[in-house]
Amino acid sequence: MSESLPVFKVKANEFVFSFDQSTIEAADFVKKSPTEFNLLHNHRSLNARLLEEDATGKKLKLEVDGEVFTIEIKDELDQMLEQMGFGTASGKVIKEVKAPMPGMVLEVNVENGQAVKEGEKLLILGAMKMENSIMIHADAVIKRVAVSAGQAVEKGQVLVELE
Repeated sequence: MSESLPVFKVKANEFVFSFDQSTIEAADFVKKSPTEFNLLHNHRSLNARLLEEDATGKKLKLEVDGEVFTIEIKDELDQMLEQMGFGTASGKVIKEVKAPMPGMVLEVNVENGQAVKEGEKLLILGAMKMENSIMIHADAVIKRVAVSAGQAVEKGQVLVELE
């Protein structure tokens, strides 16, 4: 059984594409300085210069052959969090918390109208013989609890709506 390689989702300006580690390893990169690179691709040479980088290394501004690209890289964890409704885009307001997997709601720890702080437990979801605490990743107010203890849920189902 072969192990699947992590897939990265990249947004460059308005272009979105994916690649895995083998694509990176197959690329012919030459690092000319800490901020300048050369890439050979399809018998074509491209020069790139790093203009800006955030602390995580997941948001970049690159100049490639004179054209500037704003790059956002999402690894598998970022993609999973996005699918669960916990997008990492700065300034994005989360309106829903969704089930990351099918399971059974074991316990609900919040109620409509309740103010919650980042890191507080919203509910416990039982799945695959494990208890998974679903936490809030930003301060919020609960608009509506959409599930109750003992209820079966599907992956992607809305568990809690936020104001």
